[in-house]
Amino acid sequence: MTDLSEVDSFTEQLAPLRGELHAHCYRMLGSVHDADDALQDALLRAWRAMGDVEVSALRPWLYRIATNTCLDLIARRGRRAMPVDLGPSSEHAVVGDVPLTDVAWLSPYPDARYEQREAVELAFVAALQHLPGNQRAALLLFEVLGFSAAEIATWMGTTTASVNSALQRARATVAEKVPPRDAHPVADTRTREVVAAYSSALERGDVDLLLSLLTEDVTWSMPPLPHWYRGRDAVTEFATTIAFTCGSWQHVPTRANGEPAVASYLRAPGDDVHRAWSIDVLTFRGDRVRELTAFIGAEHFEAFGLPVTRP
Repeated sequence: MTDLSEVDSFTEQLAPLRGELHAHCYRMLGSVHDADDALQDALLRAWRAMGDVEVSALRPWLYRIATNTCLDLIARRGRRAMPVDLGPSSEHAVVGDVPLTDVAWLSPYPDARYEQREAVELAFVAALQHLPGNQRAALLLFEVLGFSAAEIATWMGTTTASVNSALQRARATVAEKVPPRDAHPVADTRTREVVAAYSSALERGDVDLLLSLLTEDVTWSMPPLPHWYRGRDAVTEFATTIAFTCGSWQHVPTRANGEPAVASYLRAPGDDVHRAWSIDVLTFRGDRVRELTAFIGAEHFEAFGLPVTRP
């Protein structure tokens, strides 16, 4: 029979690390649901193998177990995708766009601590999905978490030279896919203004207000819908043809992937409540939005602690 004091001791030691381990699993897997599964499995493995692990060695030991658990999942489930991975942007609004259910989609991550923000931003996590599992793990363990190449080699059953080679290839892929960071990030007051204006524009059907918030080369994607749009003309057509005409909107400000976001609720014609529709993540360049990513699905709202209906 398990000694309850041992369970309490394990839980106490683990508590400060649970959040960062979950974020690591999300970065590896691109899915909150998969991260939940991976962390639960990793902690079960850790409990069974706890033995006499020193407290000072607990953090790296847990990361080793969590990383290998995620690598097992990646081998079985493959990578997560975004609409941009499936094909070129659509020049015109696609009426009746149908969700693709045979694609494993990237999902949004609830509000991250500031020190994790860059490491969970959408562009970075999406870029990681293009890496083989070993490169993904090496890059995260080395660049984000600060473990040495020698430690990583031991954990992954390979050589330091192989880890350094994986790091070199991973950095090249990520650099190609992730836009350069702004030298002067937009102020929090401006992001709050833009979030409020974005919400107002959709609720009022105000295309001029919406466009005033966007860069010229803005993109708008809505996984699990496969079609996506690039540029103000295409976004304008989509907004006026579909977004502004599908019902009444309500919005709640939130954060996702360390970026400003809104939870969008839609009341369709004939309905009497607003229902959870999407988590819209706003990625900025300067003080304007360069990327709108609306993750459609009420299933995302639970992770954000949000209700699925509003009166």
